[in-house]
Amino acid sequence: MPFSTDTAVKVINRADQLPAVLANAGHMPRPGQVIMVEPAYFSIDYVINPHMEGNVGKVDKEKALRQWGAVRDAFTRSGLTVHVLAGQPKMPDMVFSANHGLPYIDEQGNKHAIMSIMRSGHRRQEVPFAEQWYRQNGYEIHHLDPIEIKAFEGMGDALWHPGRRMLWGGYGFRTSPKAYDFISTRYQVSVLTLELKEPAFYHLDTCMCILDEETVLIYPQAFTADGLALIREAFKTVLEAGPREAEVNFVCNAASDGKNVIIQQGSPSIVDQLKHLGFAVREVETGEYIKSGGSVFCMKCMAW
Repeated sequence: MPFSTDTAVKVINRADQLPAVLANAGHMPRPGQVIMVEPAYFSIDYVINPHMEGNVGKVDKEKALRQWGAVRDAFTRSGLTVHVLAGQPKMPDMVFSANHGLPYIDEQGNKHAIMSIMRSGHRRQEVPFAEQWYRQNGYEIHHLDPIEIKAFEGMGDALWHPGRRMLWGGYGFRTSPKAYDFISTRYQVSVLTLELKEPAFYHLDTCMCILDEETVLIYPQAFTADGLALIREAFKTVLEAGPREAEVNFVCNAASDGKNVIIQQGSPSIVDQLKHLGFAVREVETGEYIKSGGSVFCMKCMAW
């Protein structure tokens, strides 16, 4: 692993390293706001992930708008404040706002955002529009060194552990592992890294949905043995999605605020398990966005 020795305690990838991280991970309040980008320009114009193959030019824009509205309304009904950014011409993937940055709140209550470095040139122009929103809403902005760190795709790969100042960091397709070395050192947060091995699950948010501090939904085949061991050590309850549920229905790209779970419809077994655990489940239809490789989680970014 390309991590420097001075951050070995804070940037980990093995289950036996977890106790030291848990002992030092402070409290961080859960976010209560959602950033979305309206889909006026959403389409599939190129291929940058396996789900886009064969779908160029095949978005039903009226259906996509209705689906986006249903997802927005589900967040609102869950009690979250939704902020909507305008989409921009020639930026068809901007609707996937999870990828633009990593917002967080420090121990003094100050808001910060680490801006993304998109791996694909098709998406790099999206990030300044998200940065503008963060600046206007009182966030201190941070940029990674693009010479040292070739890619970092925000909350597509970096997921905060609920209630803790501890980050899960996926890498392998869209984010450089060096990003987590820097984030851990510079911003004094613990990072639990997970290597992704299946191209269809190119972001961590496509194969891992953190439901609450003790519960997670995953697609096991997307992870290495070390990654699975780390996940199972960190969470009391691990729900596992099957291949169709994960790759076709994108169930692991659901969004949870700890009580409500907003999820792509069509996976009754997963929904039953969620309800059995006490979650309120809101099923939505995101089929037009799944054609592009995203669903509920990709369509929003949680913020403070």
